[in-house]
Amino acid sequence: MAFQTYSLFVLSVIMISFGHVENRLNLLQLQNDIDKLKADFNSSHSDVADGGPIFTERLSSWTERNEKRIILSQIISMYLKMLENTDKSKAHVRNIAEELHTLKDSLSDGSKKIEDLKDLTKLQMSDLKVQRKAVNELFSVLQKLGDTSSSRKRKRSQFQRLCKC
Repeated sequence: MAFQTYSLFVLSVIMISFGHVENRLNLLQLQNDIDKLKADFNSSHSDVADGGPIFTERLSSWTERNEKRIILSQIISMYLKMLENTDKSKAHVRNIAEELHTLKDSLSDGSKKIEDLKDLTKLQMSDLKVQRKAVNELFSVLQKLGDTSSSRKRKRSQFQRLCKC
């Protein structure tokens, strides 16, 4: 039930980061809807503070825009899953769910990346066929890793040449 405590902050970050805030009025309406949802879940209960935040702390370690899309798509999916079990006859629940679905659609590439990560954790690395395939791909994987790290070094050195620090 602690989902709701930081929901406005998380949704605000998501909406602002990805340009879904057309005007302040929309955010104010969303805040009003979230306040009603908090009342539905009795989120002022004393146990909400136990253990600290569940989403906002995780967001701080995801710094790049593409990284944030991955974690935010997963967080939105969790909110939508939570809302599946709520009373959809309430306008504020429908409004929040609609906004979350809109945001999720805009982050669809992040959802695909989450699925890729989940699929990787399911690989049976003790399976000989999987091991053979992995060994065949090892050089290509290392090349891609080298490409990305040299690209970062190149960008950093170009910045240092341009910067008059």
